[in-house]
Amino acid sequence: MRLKGFIVLGFAVLALGLFWLATNQETKPNKPSVLATDDLKQKVQAIGSGELPARSASIDARQLTLVADDDTQTRFALPEDEFFVSIAPYLEHTHPCAIHNLATCRGELPEESFAVRVVDASGQVVIDETMTSQANGFIDLWLPREQVFQVTLVRDGQSAEAELSTFDEDPTCITSMQLGA
Repeated sequence: MRLKGFIVLGFAVLALGLFWLATNQETKPNKPSVLATDDLKQKVQAIGSGELPARSASIDARQLTLVADDDTQTRFALPEDEFFVSIAPYLEHTHPCAIHNLATCRGELPEESFAVRVVDASGQVVIDETMTSQANGFIDLWLPREQVFQVTLVRDGQSAEAELSTFDEDPTCITSMQLGA
């Protein structure tokens, strides 16, 4: 009789353990989640400005990957027709970067005002406005995909110019634009 009780108890413990394992497994989707474009852009802006904390928030040509403190990853697909690029203009100090991390990348010139001008290969002005770098020192731009642009930044009479392209293999983190006379 005692043996039957131990067997029943053993099966009950095994069943509870299997149930716990099945319900507490982390699921990692194979495909990125889809957010409305405006919601995604707001999320990117909030992370870049420090309003929305994330341990890591890398953004490549096709997706934003968030990593929480418990190591769970959530991926969000970027818009099909737009490319995200983040530029950290600098005077003296920079760092190598190809894939921008909204949570950890830091530029030299936070919260500074810049004249930003972006012109496409046909000469059409895409952006021509004054923008303020975020608390992380980066200026975030959403540009049309699969094009080449001439980007000019001006601050206090100093300027930097670069040719940027928005193809899948292109970097989303630009840290090579040194301001000079």
